Amino acid sequence: MLLSPAKFRTDTTMTKTLSDTSPLMEDAETIRSGFDSLGYIASKDISTAVYLAYHLEKPILIEGPPGVGKTELAKTVSMYLNLPLVRLQCYEGLDEAKALYEWKYGKQLLYTQVLKEQLGDILKGAKGLSESVERLHEFGDIFYSEDFLEPRPLLKAMREENGSVLLIDEIDKADYEFESMLLEILSDYQISVPEIGTIKAASKPMVFLTSNNTRDISDALKRRCLHLYIPFPNGDLENRIIDSRVPEASDKLRDQLVEFIQQLRGLDLKKSPAVSETIDWARALVLLHADNLNKEVVEQTLNVILKFEDDIQTAKSELAALLNSVKKNT
Repeated sequence: MLLSPAKFRTDTTMTKTLSDTSPLMEDAETIRSGFDSLGYIASKDISTAVYLAYHLEKPILIEGPPGVGKTELAKTVSMYLNLPLVRLQCYEGLDEAKALYEWKYGKQLLYTQVLKEQLGDILKGAKGLSESVERLHEFGDIFYSEDFLEPRPLLKAMREENGSVLLIDEIDKADYEFESMLLEILSDYQISVPEIGTIKAASKPMVFLTSNNTRDISDALKRRCLHLYIPFPNGDLENRIIDSRVPEASDKLRDQLVEFIQQLRGLDLKKSPAVSETIDWARALVLLHADNLNKEVVEQTLNVILKFEDDIQTAKSELAALLNSVKKNT
């Protein structure tokens, strides 16, 4: 028993697109301004990539170090366009059952028990083995229908009637086999289910894939995406980000902590502080009623921005020079 075309789109059904121009997506500058109002301070490269992805209906592969706003970009687009965010967190061993769909085996088993109890009535009047098997086959098809299908993030995003934002987070943690499975989805916005057929998206989602560059992404996947690299921000951009996210911080404190972070990233560290950690540090300093950076307050809060003890010790050994540079440049 195949699913009703009213519920699942097949190859012959037109898929709605997001490219019917929204005033919110009129140009890159409009997007950038809208993001600002939501607290996401975007560079021109970011707003342009979002503009192009929307109108070209292409996924964006976002690469860059952890904590620079890759995941937050997808969340912001979801809020900006008022579309549901569907997130798939990738990890080693991720398979179709967790990403695409799976069958509700418990429900199938329950219905099998019901069928067993009604078997006599079902087969009543059947003439011969052939007719009996034919009747039973009708119920076998029912078990692989929409009522028994459990959608996972990829299928859930494609079933949203009015579109969605699909975030495939940390794709570099998944296996190459999983990447291969994504190719059909990102090319044609459709999924092949052996028991049902090809399911096309009700409305094409905006797709964001993020990568922390822990491994190379396949060329086949990259060809299907626009590429966006988000580096650590320069001082001016990071200052605007902190002003947006932690407005309680004074201008003096904000200038000093941003300068300190910029200098700190120049050291030989296992993990440089991310933008998200700069924001956390600003909040921590406000909670401690700090109005400027000094040796004592920095030593007390280095664990907020540095996550390895070796990095903390490295920073402490350079603390005097870092603070002198902050005073000189702010």
